Amino acid sequence: MPKPVEAALSHAGPGDIRVVLVDDHRLIREGLRQILEDQPSLSVVGEADHGHGVLALLQQTPAHLVIMDLSMPGLSGMSLIRRIRQDHPGCMVLVLSMYGEEIYAMRALKAGAQGYLTKDSATDELVRAVRRVASGGCYLSRGMAEQVAMNLAHHDEGPRHERLTDRELEIFRCIVAGQRISDISRCLHLSVKTVSTHKARILQKMQLDSTAALIRYGLENRLFPEPSLERHAHSVTVPPAARAAVASPQGRLAF
Repeated sequence: MPKPVEAALSHAGPGDIRVVLVDDHRLIREGLRQILEDQPSLSVVGEADHGHGVLALLQQTPAHLVIMDLSMPGLSGMSLIRRIRQDHPGCMVLVLSMYGEEIYAMRALKAGAQGYLTKDSATDELVRAVRRVASGGCYLSRGMAEQVAMNLAHHDEGPRHERLTDRELEIFRCIVAGQRISDISRCLHLSVKTVSTHKARILQKMQLDSTAALIRYGLENRLFPEPSLERHAHSVTVPPAARAAVASPQGRLAF
């Protein structure tokens, strides 16, 4: 099993909020670290690039807050949230994801996260969310809070995709993004047979008869980002010059 990327990146002061970053893209971790450590009383004390890495890291490095992506190799995002909250109940979880649909926020909150932001959030909102969640509160952006409230207000039987488990939804997302079974197997560290079994269950639960129908459903219901973005999410190479672009001129996270 791979080791965590790093453990103990900085020395936190006695009153600092101790933060651990979890994302499989190094540039995103570097950008977040720079943003947070520019703020008083916030210290990034560790990083990991996958779920098992952060679980090992937290055994050695106490933290008040984990900021994590949902989409990473190996352990699924929802499973990781549950493990962190089970093994380290004093450590809060803030999800920072590229997915802006309320289904992901609702599942993350049900799994035990205390906050959910998208990666296009303003930097000051990120800092505000970090302080709120680390102090034991909950945080959703205004737009996301409205989506969640509307979903709860109009919830009856629910759409077909809500029948899927967290792992099935993750694989569904990969299929809609145009990934092949072998790609998904490699990305999620699952066997080809396991991925194929999940796909068959997804088709059955969704009452659809083909991969094309799955992709059409996902795109028509705006469940996922543009396929071209997700297809390269785990293989993108970022030019060195881009490392300087931590935040855009408008003060938004440039991820």
